[in-house]
Amino acid sequence: MTKQLSFQEKYAAIGTQDTHYEGVFVTAVKTTGIFCRPSCRARKPKAENVIFFATAQEAIQHGFRPCKVCRPMEKLDETPQYVKDVIAELQQNPYLRLKDNDLRQRGIRPSQIRRWFKKHHNITFHAYQRMLRINTAFNSISQGASVTDSAFDSGYDSLSGFNQSYRSIFGTPPTGSKKKTVLNIVRFTTRVGPMFACASSAGLCLLDFTDRRGLETEFKGLCKRLNAVILPGTNPHLDQVQQEIAEYFSGARKSFTVPLHAPGTEFQQSVWELLQAIPYGETRSYKQQAVALGKPKAIRAVAAANGHNRIGIIIPCHRVIGSDGSLTGYGGGLHRKQWLLDFEHANSM
Repeated sequence: MTKQLSFQEKYAAIGTQDTHYEGVFVTAVKTTGIFCRPSCRARKPKAENVIFFATAQEAIQHGFRPCKVCRPMEKLDETPQYVKDVIAELQQNPYLRLKDNDLRQRGIRPSQIRRWFKKHHNITFHAYQRMLRINTAFNSISQGASVTDSAFDSGYDSLSGFNQSYRSIFGTPPTGSKKKTVLNIVRFTTRVGPMFACASSAGLCLLDFTDRRGLETEFKGLCKRLNAVILPGTNPHLDQVQQEIAEYFSGARKSFTVPLHAPGTEFQQSVWELLQAIPYGETRSYKQQAVALGKPKAIRAVAAANGHNRIGIIIPCHRVIGSDGSLTGYGGGLHRKQWLLDFEHANSM
């Protein structure tokens, strides 16, 4: 298998608050008896006091207890239950408008939920609610309802206010709804960090780690290709992918059945199709992939197509490595790539 991180590499990673190392190792400190996740913001311990373990369970077995600052027994950036409850309530009734007083009645500090949405969705909580209502109105108009009925059913007090909100999101007036596509988005957590998933009515369009560099460019490119906007909302493909990814990380799933809607060039499509043919627990080199495509000199083109893959894990670009067995570029981070390869190798034995 590929090269493991050395003690020096792990030690250099701690104290930087870099979430790319999430799930790769945990840091135990002999002087305190505590173990932390790599991104813990606590003061960096001296190297001679550090022991690294592959998992939290290993650290516990050696007598260490979890840090109260970074909480390594929990999934990184797990959505708090109060946020899950509010999202579920809004999805069941997207016309509901929760104001600060409504949140307080539910035992939630308004500032608390505002900070969470700004940090994890980069929008305000009220903007999230507004997008849900617009998404519902879009579906209503697309199915033949009048703009006026959809506007007032969405909770807007005036048609002009609805038109303004609609245009600010879609870039067109409500009468142009049939020319646009809506991609619904969901955020969920995994053993190696939180992920975003986007899906159209046709299938899953994007699955990637929330801290991936260039993720904003991916979103923009997807919207341009599909003439779409990305909005929060429910989608059966999003429900399915969350279930299947949870099964994958538990070791119970080695292949996926969620429908995919991955726009790309004919060459990119051929590369992505070939990626899905790489067996679980195995790897291929870029050269082997190029030869399998009948284009032995197209190694760089194959690598570029891998880099443009928007559906991580399911279209397993992490299974492609250098001809010498070394790790090569991976949008989610090389250490996540290493973790995924090791995880699959261990579960395929």
